[in-house]
Amino acid sequence: MATLDSLKQSLRSAAAEILSQQRAHTSPLSAEQYSAGFSAFANQMAYREFKIPKLPSLVESLLQTRTSLSILEVGPGPKSIIGRLPGHLRRRVSRYAGFEPNKLFAWPLRNSLLPASEGGEEQLPCLESEADIRRVLFPVDDEMAFYGGPRRFDLVLFCHSMYGMADKQVIIKHALGLLRKGSGEEMVVAFHRDGNLSLDGLACRQMAVFPMGSVHVRDDEQVLDAFADFVAGSTVHDTVIAKELCESYRKTCCVLGGRSKEKPGHLSFSSPQIMVTFEKKATNLSALTAQVPVVNGERRIKNREALIRHPHRHAVVRPETIQQVQQCVRWALENHAGLSIVGGSYSGNCLWSHVVAVDVGAFDEVHVLPTGSEDEPADSTLQSGPIGVVGAGCTTGDIITTALEADLTVPLGSRPSVGAGLWLQGGIGYLSRLHGLTSDPIVGAVIASVTDGRIMHIGYMPSQHQPAGSVQPENHLEKLWMLKGAGTNLGVVISVAFQPCKAPMYAYRNWILALDDTVGVLAKVKLFDEGIASKLPKHYSADAYLFCEGDKMNLGITVFEASTTAVHAHEESTISAGDLTRILGPGGPSKIVDSVGLFQAEMYMSGMHGGHAGGKTLSFKRCLFLEHISSAEVALALVAAVKSRPSPLCYLHLLHGGAVISEVAAGDTAFGCRDWDFACVVTGVWPRDQDGTTTAEAAIQWVYDTVKVLLPHCSGVYGAEWRSNPTTHRRIFSSLSMRTPV
Repeated sequence: MATLDSLKQSLRSAAAEILSQQRAHTSPLSAEQYSAGFSAFANQMAYREFKIPKLPSLVESLLQTRTSLSILEVGPGPKSIIGRLPGHLRRRVSRYAGFEPNKLFAWPLRNSLLPASEGGEEQLPCLESEADIRRVLFPVDDEMAFYGGPRRFDLVLFCHSMYGMADKQVIIKHALGLLRKGSGEEMVVAFHRDGNLSLDGLACRQMAVFPMGSVHVRDDEQVLDAFADFVAGSTVHDTVIAKELCESYRKTCCVLGGRSKEKPGHLSFSSPQIMVTFEKKATNLSALTAQVPVVNGERRIKNREALIRHPHRHAVVRPETIQQVQQCVRWALENHAGLSIVGGSYSGNCLWSHVVAVDVGAFDEVHVLPTGSEDEPADSTLQSGPIGVVGAGCTTGDIITTALEADLTVPLGSRPSVGAGLWLQGGIGYLSRLHGLTSDPIVGAVIASVTDGRIMHIGYMPSQHQPAGSVQPENHLEKLWMLKGAGTNLGVVISVAFQPCKAPMYAYRNWILALDDTVGVLAKVKLFDEGIASKLPKHYSADAYLFCEGDKMNLGITVFEASTTAVHAHEESTISAGDLTRILGPGGPSKIVDSVGLFQAEMYMSGMHGGHAGGKTLSFKRCLFLEHISSAEVALALVAAVKSRPSPLCYLHLLHGGAVISEVAAGDTAFGCRDWDFACVVTGVWPRDQDGTTTAEAAIQWVYDTVKVLLPHCSGVYGAEWRSNPTTHRRIFSSLSMRTPV
């Protein structure tokens, strides 16, 4: 299933080729054509499950400071979105104005806001005067003359999109000028397709994302013709050329559109949506960049979701001191703006359009202290031994390399360039079964508070690493609890104290088992789960991969052993190396590596698809936690997912859980999902030179589709809030939400 943007580009390319041959030109859509195409969007899930549900919280926040509201809607279509809010909110709207240039929409909109006939329900029953509907485009000239006086609004809402508006930045700034002076809660809200709204120089207050948004259009020639013209944004009057163009458009829609059992007889297109809110201080970015250094040149961003967004020009700042971190937070608080945090840049939240990004890369030191318990707080559960203090700009590789010099390590992940997001949101690695998640050994931190910008140290932080003037709040242990699993939402983390463990040597060995048919797959998965993984002691970890080489499905297995005398002195294994050979076959040779060498041990890096497909790929991942993968229901879902892969390089990675991970009580840390056997990383992969094509989009959509299929079988989703309601997946716009989270 392609995105609407890809469809638009393909339609316009097809039109350009035909029109150049015929030496013809396109014309703007008529009101009737626009209306016919718009009808394909009017009742889609983005409205039902994203736009309309999001608005009540914004209106409620405005009502906390006033008793009535003045609303301006731009491009509402034939029906007001505000008019679809719950009744108690609609009754608080005292004045309504709208700009709707389409004549076929303006009159239905006006009529829907008139007093209801007997027995009907009035949409906005408490208007002090008749709704003011203007059949013109949103003006950017003298609004005072247009309105005949100094009229102002509490909320200006761009209902559907800002397409067709030449300078969107100027338009938003103009809309900000229409907000009345008051509590500072007045706002401009814009709904738009994700990745398409670039408003340089404006800092948003909030952002919400609906990545599951899609559009379904009936596979009917007449409907497709209207839909395609609407998406392309133009039409032609010549009958012969129009016929040729329609035929080309239909073929393009059929090739790019997805089909699903949920919508038989329809073509589906992905259409992720965003909601962005701005306040009057949205233009005050220069006040920050005058105090904090701006990143010069391009900051390399590894996460594809973040990379394709439109951050501010000069809006990635790199504080070099703790005081400059404070300035960033205080600027955000004073200007009702948000910040995102850039560490290793693997997070989809590290960059957002219209959000200032704070690059913590300057805080990149690792310190290993022999002991530090002399100033340990009385209420701490700290064990005696060394302490590692790492800056938030450090990577996994930095920590492992420095710790290894002291014969120590931390149960980190498998990628050397991953940053603090790993430690603060759980973190799964090859030592997790023995020592817990990466966040579990955290004993303290230094953080810039999101409420007032103060620098605070929480838990246990050695005195020499407590910044001058930092404070320890009374509830610091509660904050430490939050840090261990949900730390990216607690504040701007500057440094973290870990309690490291003895660094082991690792022995690992790979097997790749060819799978002949579905029955064979089920048997091998059951064998791996029940015959091997469930019998391994804590210092062993077994990973599995379901992938294809050509048309052949394979089950890849890697068994790791963390080996030190202290690690398994009191453990008895119920399975031996000989048993593994007997069960799985000869496999590859056993290899011995230290903590740094382990980075190259993962099968995808060393064996699958020619070794990371030569490194010339891009990927998109989501992670779920699964139990009982050997059950027929779960195993069949995994097999079906691999068989439906749109790209030969897509695969599933199952990381071994249980043992110490599950021994930590669910309420002991903010990472409460502990009762899982395997973390399933659904990975869509495509060649780097095909990024932005339908191949890449299909791989991304496959990840989302696979997650939806596996959700009924999982105990949680890593880093997201899907389980309660997967169709309204919410995501905080940044690692740090300075205002009301969206």
